[in-house]
Amino acid sequence: MAKKAKGNRIQVILECTEHKESGQPGTSRYVTKKNRKNTPERLELKKYNPILRRMTVHREIK
Repeated sequence: MAKKAKGNRIQVILECTEHKESGQPGTSRYVTKKNRKNTPERLELKKYNPILRRMTVHREIK
């Protein structure tokens, strides 16, 4: 049987950038998927942070 090629869609983890700077315990993380051909750079989305209780910027982590 032939080997399957790696898919373009990969799973990424988004972590809140403002939460780290605030110094509060805990983290706000979301798991999503992205197409690495269309968006090779790191993903940045505005998501809800339940600890800070507001919308914040979440950036893709390694």
